[in-house]
Amino acid sequence: MKVVIAIDSFKGCLSSLEAGNAIKNAIASLVDEVIVVPIADGGEGSVEAMISAIKAKKREVLSLDPLGRELKTNYAYVDNQAIMEMASSCGLTLLDENERNPEQTSTYGLGLMIKDALKLGVRKFIIGIGGSATNDAGMGMLKALGFEFYDEFKNPLAPKGKNLAKIASISDLNALKELKECEFLVACDVNNPLFGKSGAAHIYGVQKGADSAMIERLDMGLRNFSKITSEFFGVDNSNLAGSGAAGGLGFGLVSFLGAKLQPGFEIISNVVGLKDKLVGADLVITGEGRLDYQSIMGKTPSAVAKLAKTNANVTVIALAGAISDGAKSCNECIDAYFCIQQGAISLAKALKPEVAKANLSAVSLQALRLFLASKSAKDSHH
Repeated sequence: MKVVIAIDSFKGCLSSLEAGNAIKNAIASLVDEVIVVPIADGGEGSVEAMISAIKAKKREVLSLDPLGRELKTNYAYVDNQAIMEMASSCGLTLLDENERNPEQTSTYGLGLMIKDALKLGVRKFIIGIGGSATNDAGMGMLKALGFEFYDEFKNPLAPKGKNLAKIASISDLNALKELKECEFLVACDVNNPLFGKSGAAHIYGVQKGADSAMIERLDMGLRNFSKITSEFFGVDNSNLAGSGAAGGLGFGLVSFLGAKLQPGFEIISNVVGLKDKLVGADLVITGEGRLDYQSIMGKTPSAVAKLAKTNANVTVIALAGAISDGAKSCNECIDAYFCIQQGAISLAKALKPEVAKANLSAVSLQALRLFLASKSAKDSHH
């Protein structure tokens, strides 16, 4: 009997590989074959998943945080391909609550990461763009890569959300020549346009620290950036699904770097070869830190289940550290899900890696025993 474990990381607790191995160690003696496939959906944990799955190397790089302070971060690379999470240099979690201000934040740090990879000979990029603290439409990233932005008096503008409204012209004269040889695949799981009521500022501005007046100003800035960019390139990407992702970074990547936006799970599952590894599986175990109403919307557990269900006889079980009422919709594609907690416990204790591993081991073993018992009953019935 073959079991495939493809479980997302438990945020702030276990990587995808650590969670997968905890389950494998618990069940291996009861089945013929267990395969652990590190997996993620383009958000936090994607770089770790790729390092584990395709033997990529981790590279530490000096970059800048969203407010321009020096920061050590890292990305993964193998051969001429790099995998980056924009949140590692431009993420909301890098700022204290009182520092959040999308008029002042910038994606410059991501540009420095790309520039570093270009020097290594990297020409294929996979970039996850979830969790941003920015609303600069990629202006910072582009500035780091050599693009210039000027106001109506030909003064160069600092690359931050506040200055999008002042851009009157663009220059690509100093843009890095290597960019022309590059392919950018962007893991993007939202379909917002750049501006308007469903756009970057209106939908995500509040969580980044904007009040209603700032949201209006940011939205006007995105409209202006779109207008100037569209005139410069002769094509308008502002209504493209996902152009409003990460404060408009989706728009900047597509318009300036010819990037393709694709659901994060699709990109990562292709790279790690999940589809092939699922062939012939009798049971698939997936999951994430928390199962809720969002889990059915392309998040790792439901995406793994849908891919697995192309093989008609497979059973899919999901394990999670916490489960909310909204998780019931997961039963559309997941046969059963279980919370791993063994009793009343504080969140701080539940997040201790050794506790989470023990809980995953205990519950996965019982879930497997139930599966084997029902399989045995079915076989004897036939």
